[in-house]
Amino acid sequence: MVFIPLPIVVALLLCLMLVSILRGNGEGKANRPFLALIALSAVQSTLVGLRWGYQIDALKFALPIMASFLPSLAYASFRSLMKDWNVRSAANIASIALPPVVIAVTLVVFPIAIDFMLITLFVGYAIAIVLLGRRGPDGLEEAQFASVTSVHHALYIAAAALCLSAAFDVLVLLDFHWARGENAGVIVSNGNLLGLLLIGLTAWVAGDSKPEALPSIVEPDTEAASPTAEDQEIMSRLDDLMARQKFYRDENLNLTRLARRLSLPSRQISHAINRATGGNVSQYINALRVRDACRLLEETDQSVTAIMLESGFQTKSNFNREFRRITGMSPLAWREREVWKLVSATNKNGHPA
Repeated sequence: MVFIPLPIVVALLLCLMLVSILRGNGEGKANRPFLALIALSAVQSTLVGLRWGYQIDALKFALPIMASFLPSLAYASFRSLMKDWNVRSAANIASIALPPVVIAVTLVVFPIAIDFMLITLFVGYAIAIVLLGRRGPDGLEEAQFASVTSVHHALYIAAAALCLSAAFDVLVLLDFHWARGENAGVIVSNGNLLGLLLIGLTAWVAGDSKPEALPSIVEPDTEAASPTAEDQEIMSRLDDLMARQKFYRDENLNLTRLARRLSLPSRQISHAINRATGGNVSQYINALRVRDACRLLEETDQSVTAIMLESGFQTKSNFNREFRRITGMSPLAWREREVWKLVSATNKNGHPA
């Protein structure tokens, strides 16, 4: 029976993720940094499987260099969803290319320190990613509004995955110190399974970003800061744009495109919406989309999928999640409720249902 190491199985799963995204299976189109992150995770997992599953010792020098690409590429992937990021700039290229160079030099000059360097690298970039997340969903200006909340959550999962990888490196160090590395293969394989799979899943989720009141819609946070006169003017322009042109129906809409349309800084729009509604920009846009979907569910016989697409959502998962968050029920339940209300009103008027 052919033996297939667990890390190679993980690599196959990551390859399936990559193929699924490239084929456009309905979950959105990933941007290039996230595609590269999944591909790199698959290559790294394959090398780990070959090194520890088939005892190919020659790979022990390639593994740390390949691993050093992961944290910097994960950081660059999320940073690419923020304004003014240019992957071709010297500083950004250096942020991705420098860690492997440092690790390669360390392997030659001071190999005993390689594990400490990798642990520092993974934890350092995990902290940097968490700091990016402190800007909130509105900080991801290039992310589509339909998936920006998921992307923001994925950001923290990526940081956790990097810390998990660092923790397993610490366990490997301790194993070499106490047991001369007898359990290193098992530790590395399990760490690879969890860490790289988490990073791959993170890239899949985050790669989707390349953006008369209803009675059951959740009320804004009443403790939000009072909007200024300038905020009210911006909101008036926003509401007018949405009402006249239904700009929220653009499935690729993000904060950068919205700012360009209004000829205003994205941060100014974000702050205005925060103070006026108590929510972020994606919640404001998705509330408009859900309101539009509710109207279509009431007034038309279109399928739920057709309404989802017409109102600006790209995936059923995002549509159902946002619809439940805002109305407290599923789209089908909303339509059935409206039908029942119509039947009840007909019966009250003395006409047969």
